Amino acid sequence: MVTKAPPPPAPTLRAVRLLAAAGVIAASLVAVPPAAQAARADDNPAGTTLTVAVSQSVDSLSPFLAQKLVSTSIHRLAYEYLTNYDAKDARPIPGLATAWTSSPDKLTWTYTIREDSTWSDGKPATAEDAAWTFNKMMTDPNAATANGSFTANFKKVTAPDPRTLVIELKKPQATMTALDVPIVPRHIWEKVGDFSTFNNDQRFPIVGNGPFVITDFKVDQYIKLKPNKKFWRGAPKFDELVFKYYKDGDAAVAALQKGEVSFVPNLTPAQAAALKTQKNIKVNDAPGRRFFALATNPGARAKDGRTFGNGHKALLDPEVRKALFLAVDRATLVDKVFRGHAVEGEGYIPPRFGSYFWKPAVGQKRSYDPARAEQVLDAAGYRKNGDGKRIGKDGRPLDFRILCHATDPNDKAVGKYLQEWWGKLGIGLKVECLDSVSDPWVKGDYDLAFDGWSVNPDPDYVLSIHTCGTLPATPKDTGATDNFICDPQFDALYAQQAVEYDAAKRADLVKRMQSRLYDTGYMNILAYPNALEAYRTDQIGSITTMPEAAGNLWGQDGYWSWWSAVPAAQASDGQSGGGSSTGVVIGIGAAVVVVVGLGVFLVLRRRTTADDRE
Repeated sequence: MVTKAPPPPAPTLRAVRLLAAAGVIAASLVAVPPAAQAARADDNPAGTTLTVAVSQSVDSLSPFLAQKLVSTSIHRLAYEYLTNYDAKDARPIPGLATAWTSSPDKLTWTYTIREDSTWSDGKPATAEDAAWTFNKMMTDPNAATANGSFTANFKKVTAPDPRTLVIELKKPQATMTALDVPIVPRHIWEKVGDFSTFNNDQRFPIVGNGPFVITDFKVDQYIKLKPNKKFWRGAPKFDELVFKYYKDGDAAVAALQKGEVSFVPNLTPAQAAALKTQKNIKVNDAPGRRFFALATNPGARAKDGRTFGNGHKALLDPEVRKALFLAVDRATLVDKVFRGHAVEGEGYIPPRFGSYFWKPAVGQKRSYDPARAEQVLDAAGYRKNGDGKRIGKDGRPLDFRILCHATDPNDKAVGKYLQEWWGKLGIGLKVECLDSVSDPWVKGDYDLAFDGWSVNPDPDYVLSIHTCGTLPATPKDTGATDNFICDPQFDALYAQQAVEYDAAKRADLVKRMQSRLYDTGYMNILAYPNALEAYRTDQIGSITTMPEAAGNLWGQDGYWSWWSAVPAAQASDGQSGGGSSTGVVIGIGAAVVVVVGLGVFLVLRRRTTADDRE
């Protein structure tokens, strides 16, 4: 949906900033005098600036390493993929490729590369760039860190001419129209030596062919971009795009009120309610594409068979995991923590993706039943002592730890409920809130953790991160695994869905995978949070949500929101242009992304290696 705001009451704005705070937390909102609400343009005095406030740190500006949502969102702006997702219904549409065909046996795919895509340094983008990108991922494990699951089945990739890309597969692959891999310029990246350490953050501007060009970056401060004037779909209308880092959520919301930023995502229910009464601010409340989960350490291990980390041994017992989740009241969490701005969690894929959404059967569902949880623990040999503490099989009390994101209010609030509910079972819980959970997570030094991912229209990636193949090679390495899960039954189903082209049959396999994941008890989905976000209508005149009907702005599967955004002054003059995903040309500008300090859990793309894929 392209939402259009009324013209600003005081058209004296010199600049526009858009703040998209990823996971902003604010317990209170302070009224700001109207005079202080004018947008500022310190870095861009002659043009409009769209400032997005984010709370998640950038893990890498290398498309081969980046896995956090904020990083992949930026790469969607800087690089084209072979295909994109339509903003209306998420169906595959042309990106760098204008068309694609497959052989009858589905083992050879041929893509026609567009002639009007140009790298920001003036060189043409060709099939050779795409072939080089995929071949690098196929031959260098370090280049496959972020997106290797997409190329693991590739047999050969060639570019017989500048406009033709040919991919040969080992076996059929259902994701060939949804390869979420940024295509990079060969003439730039072939000069890189070690892909495991190159973060692409020292020389600017960074050469790309997306709607924006990355011009500057400072860790936990900001990322700046400017419009790509040569972008084939048309340049953005804002003169500057800024992703600014906010560690403090209250500061981000206050900045929105003052007009210092234009957009804030991941609002708390209290923030959203308060902002709805604010002048020139629109709150967007839509079904989200992510889940909020409770992950259990299954015993961290590497592909070489060695185990590591200090996860609690009792959690290896499926009866313990079952009892813990029986003692979680998800309805209360939706009501009290999310204040109704969420749906009770069930399967792994959110209900927004209807064909893949799965619910446990009546006899399979672990509904809130603390009495049954007590019985399960008793029957499994974990009985209470005289002090009411549940005793493990090693003779020691059951006391667990859970990793919590320090700046995420949902983590903290849910943690308190878990302490109460599990305490009644005789189980202790220490909530360990950290600014960054990456280090203990990749080392396997946790018992439980608050987890969450944004799901793409094609769920292959978020399913792949629970397969044995994504485990680290050795305990010293970092794999693409989310939670060290390695289950042969799940892997077998994953392999089947990956080669199934029949949509209904594939959906059934994906649902069976979710059923298996549910039964293991390693990933317990607590809720599907709504996308709660807000923007200033006196700065943004129109902007595209995805999907267009009741969709989100932050963390889209494409670049539609920031590419389509029209400054309020232009929109009031009738220059909105529409910003549709079918290729409406939008004006040109310079984008800057600034990061101001807020470390909220956006979608745990992978602590350092994967935190909220998208």
